[in-house]
Amino acid sequence: MYLQIYTKVYEMKKAINLRIDESLLEELDVYAKELDRTRTYLIEKAVSNYFDTLDEMISDKRIDDIKAGKSEMLTLEDVAIQLGLK
Repeated sequence: MYLQIYTKVYEMKKAINLRIDESLLEELDVYAKELDRTRTYLIEKAVSNYFDTLDEMISDKRIDDIKAGKSEMLTLEDVAIQLGLK
């Protein structure tokens, strides 16, 4: 028999001001009511999920920069040499 212990980490939350189109706010409220969630919860989830999209966009930009010669890719050996590890 196994005992699973779950701990919940509470992070400090900071208040922000957000300007949003009224129609988008109304849509947010519809989802919040339907899902029995707060606006804050849904906005946090949406932002968190969008970070994945931003990570992909940044990766694509970095690849494009390398292909265009704007950035340089280093091998692990080059990095080790630059750090004085070799």
